[in-house]
Amino acid sequence: MPNSSPAKPANAVASSGRGLRGRLWVAFVMQTVAIALATLFGVYAAMLVLRDVLIQRALVEEAQHYWKRLERDPASALPDTYNMQGYLDAARAPGPRVPDYLRDLAPGYHSIHAPNVDELVLVGDRAGQRLWLVFDQHQVERLALWFGLVPLTLVLGAVYLVSWATYRASRRAVSPVIRLAEVVREQDPKNQDWHAICAVARAGDADDEVIILADAIRAFAERNADFVERERNFTRDASHELRTPLTVIKVAADVLEEEALSAFGARSVNRIKRAARDMEALIQAFLILAREGDTGLPSERFVVNDIAADEVERAQDLIAGKSVVIRLVAAARIELDAPPRVFAVLISNLLRNACQYTEQGEVVVTIGEHFVRVDDSGHGMAPEDVANAFEPFFRGQGAGKGGHGVGLTIVRRLADRFGWPVTLESTLGIGTRATIALPQARLAAAID
Repeated sequence: MPNSSPAKPANAVASSGRGLRGRLWVAFVMQTVAIALATLFGVYAAMLVLRDVLIQRALVEEAQHYWKRLERDPASALPDTYNMQGYLDAARAPGPRVPDYLRDLAPGYHSIHAPNVDELVLVGDRAGQRLWLVFDQHQVERLALWFGLVPLTLVLGAVYLVSWATYRASRRAVSPVIRLAEVVREQDPKNQDWHAICAVARAGDADDEVIILADAIRAFAERNADFVERERNFTRDASHELRTPLTVIKVAADVLEEEALSAFGARSVNRIKRAARDMEALIQAFLILAREGDTGLPSERFVVNDIAADEVERAQDLIAGKSVVIRLVAAARIELDAPPRVFAVLISNLLRNACQYTEQGEVVVTIGEHFVRVDDSGHGMAPEDVANAFEPFFRGQGAGKGGHGVGLTIVRRLADRFGWPVTLESTLGIGTRATIALPQARLAAAID
């Protein structure tokens, strides 16, 4: 059972759900967070540099300066400022007593953290004397606050204001594009309003690029509308022009069938009738597919079993002269809300393909609670043929001369439109199974 193209997802062109405004907002928030983190890191780094580099260097230079003064004047006073206090070995020089927690510190730079004590200490020895320079570390934090955090906070606030202004300006810049997209999305393909698109382009805040885009969309939509109108006219005219000769052919075949014909003539008349019936079903399917949106056919609640039984009866002519039997197996009686003619076209095409590629054995139509399945005992298909079976005009190995090569294409396209997934399984030399899933089906009545 070859023929038809792999179904394309109905939502293949669906929106990702992320608009320009959302992207701008995300960019603004990410920028704000990045600036805040950078500011905090900068303040922390400034405090480390102030404490471990600048203060240490200042203490070292202060110690060197004191040693020089001490060499010139042994009575030089120890450093004693608001932030720093100096101590000298009490046994050798007058001055404040060295705190006990400083006495055991080795020469070098120390950071002391204890209850009520948070100090930076430089210990140095020279000429048998020991000098302690103690800097209040709280001053470092205050310096970092006033000379680091406060200026950076002001800068950060200014940056935030600029970023917010930029964000607002960006939103205003893309607003015409968003309005244009909304207008295009709300357009009715059957009754398009070009004035709405032009109104967006004429808006005072529309940029030149938006005007160009609106004009391009309008021109494209007009060309597309003209194309659709031509297609609609062609479909209508072709439908009328093709149905008329088909009706004549069918009537003529019925008349010929009443005549006394040879066996060869009778077979020829039957072939004419089958071909006319197939072409009529094909035209009906093409007309359904040619309609945009809905099918234009009335939806109603119908019993799937009844449609299947009618199509099985119609398909009997397809197996005339073959050792093939068509059976209908109903495991459930189900109903659908849809155009019954569409479902009839689906079953008709599946049966036509099954009968075309089955020379002996049987074709079985099985109806379950949520599916209809067509099995045949034909020659089957190779795996590579199954993969391409839904391609238009595809013919597998061993395909006969009959048919138009679009049967399964029509089945797949109609089934996708109505939400009835179609699957195909086949084993070479054993047969083929086509299944139409009917998730919307309801149980009409139990089978006795």
